[in-house]
Amino acid sequence: MVLRLGSLGALLLILGLEPVWAKFPTVKLSELRADEHHVQVLTVINRLLSRYHYRKFSLNDEMSKNIFTEYLESLDQNRFYFTAGDIERFARHQTYLDDAINNADMRPAFEIFRVYRSRVDELSSYANDLLASDFDFTRDEDFVIDRSEVPWARDIQALKAVWRKRVKNDVLALRLANKPVDEISETLRKRYERLAHSTHQINSDDVFRTFVNSYTASIEPHTSYFSPRGSENFDISMRLSLEGIGAVLRTRNEHTEIVRIIPGGPAAISGALQAADFIIGVAQDEDTTMVDVVGWRLDDVVDMIRGPKGTTLRLAILTKKSGHQPPARVITLVRDRIKLEDQAADASVIELASNTIGVISIPTFYVDFAGQARGDRDYKSTSKDVRRLLTELNEQDIDGLIVDLRGNGGGSLAEALELTGLFIDQGPVLQTRDASGQVEVNQDPAPGISYYGPLAVLVDRDSASASEIFAAAIQDYRRGIIVGEPTFGKGTVQNIVELKHFLKDSSMQYGRLKTTIAQFYRVNGGSNQYKGVLPDIVFPTGVDYSDYGERANKNALPWNAVDPVAFIPAGAPVRHFVETRKRHEQRIRDDELFQLFLQNLDLDRQNVERQHVSLQEAMRIREKERLDEDRRTIQNRMRALVDLPPLPAEDDEDEVEADVNSEEFKKEMRALDVLLKETAHILSDLILPVQQVDQSEEVTPWVNRTTFFSSQPR
Repeated sequence: MVLRLGSLGALLLILGLEPVWAKFPTVKLSELRADEHHVQVLTVINRLLSRYHYRKFSLNDEMSKNIFTEYLESLDQNRFYFTAGDIERFARHQTYLDDAINNADMRPAFEIFRVYRSRVDELSSYANDLLASDFDFTRDEDFVIDRSEVPWARDIQALKAVWRKRVKNDVLALRLANKPVDEISETLRKRYERLAHSTHQINSDDVFRTFVNSYTASIEPHTSYFSPRGSENFDISMRLSLEGIGAVLRTRNEHTEIVRIIPGGPAAISGALQAADFIIGVAQDEDTTMVDVVGWRLDDVVDMIRGPKGTTLRLAILTKKSGHQPPARVITLVRDRIKLEDQAADASVIELASNTIGVISIPTFYVDFAGQARGDRDYKSTSKDVRRLLTELNEQDIDGLIVDLRGNGGGSLAEALELTGLFIDQGPVLQTRDASGQVEVNQDPAPGISYYGPLAVLVDRDSASASEIFAAAIQDYRRGIIVGEPTFGKGTVQNIVELKHFLKDSSMQYGRLKTTIAQFYRVNGGSNQYKGVLPDIVFPTGVDYSDYGERANKNALPWNAVDPVAFIPAGAPVRHFVETRKRHEQRIRDDELFQLFLQNLDLDRQNVERQHVSLQEAMRIREKERLDEDRRTIQNRMRALVDLPPLPAEDDEDEVEADVNSEEFKKEMRALDVLLKETAHILSDLILPVQQVDQSEEVTPWVNRTTFFSSQPR
């Protein structure tokens, strides 16, 4: 069985190779209907899920209601198109969709979609008509950005009132970006026309895929159907060598959202893009006109962004920190291959007053499968690189080690086991339970320890899957202290099957089914699923973790447990964690830099979580100026505390962006990394001077300048 560990589990596109399909033709409304192969595929998918999915479910009326809700949200998440009257008419399908799936009856899905497409036509045309309006930007009114939780508009007139505000907000956004009046009108006219055109490109296969994935999402969030076209993109996402910018994308509320930045790619190296930023414009080089891509199909946006190595790409970005408010930030990237060596672990050292702390940062759990298969002695992998880095750090006589897994979304299961084995002598690392209830124990693959000293593992809410396996094992073995934020909480295993193997005509492509087949458990019996790994010391970043990671996924598998397995704890001084936590809390209360960092996080969070924006131009300008001033004040004070020069004036920011690869910039980022620095202080607090060691303790504490395991050489 091949286990692929990822951070999110949905079909997302990693920007890479040349386009694999041509532009899509428009589809007549009369052509939107289920074909015979849809009936065959749905029958096979339903059989596979009911027999082999890890979660035992009942396809009944209650689940039918969930599928109904999922399907409506997949079409109209922000409630811009359907009215309450439409929902009432659709309600007859609420408790029928279970029967529809069992009978491979796709008529309800296509009926609802045809209404959706008609609404898009009507309202995009209405939006274009509104462009001739003389909007009053002094009027005190708001626009609701996220309408996913508001009631459906009662009728088409109420929906048009919503669209009037939407168009007014679109016009205001471009005004605030200093666009000329004629350009504003032309940009938005093309945007709304493109919105309708993109919807007309959705064919029967797309409708089928959307409906089937509403079914799979009602079972569990990491189960999904890939159409033949989607399967091609999944293949791209699994390759290590890509040519593009190195970003994972999805469509959210008609915007192209960056879900994750891939280590080693141009986006990661530049530092100019972040997860949750929106791409709203694309241009191919310095001289090409920026193309507005709001409302575009994700496929078409990907077509524009992909390209050969060495070519230039400009992107217009609405940043998460700005609350996705204008003006857009324009960045320039050069497409390149995402090389395995650029994703590799690296090492650095933090010098404290009393101790020298080594740091190994691991962006992903990687392995060069091709080199490994060839038998290359020097093939790259996480564990091989970390073993080498540990040797180098030990030669520098470090007193403690931090393994930094922030933002590490997972990767190779084998590498997670190997990495754990560098810090424990031998024993179980992980348990896996399959759909039949059988539990398999995964052991440390090789005896011996590469590092004996004090250890801290730094995690955040984006540390997922393989990262959680490693952190949980270190915590359960009491081999080190876990610091940071509760992790993502993905503790499930997926397998991908080719559907053509279950159909008579195996020469055709029917797509693939990714289904959850097993769950991971810690050696103590608990699961990483849903809860994630709770650090021994949690940083007060102010995040509502119930709204993040697996916990935010509807229908996620709950936390549960199996029997623990026998293992010998390594003996980290857990008794001292309580006192260390008190020191940490006191230190950050008194640390101006840490408090400024928290203020900056809070400022960003308030801006991102805003549910509505003012449609008064003067108010929007004041809000932006105040936000920029507050953020700049905080950041300049932070920079002053670490002896860095103040941020450049806004007019000079592009110069900073162009130099993000420099050693000077990287040094600045390290100086401002207050979480890493505080983790070093926490670990230092746990390294006890020899004279403080109580030899009567049952568990040997960490001792400065001696071994972690007192009988082993360091």
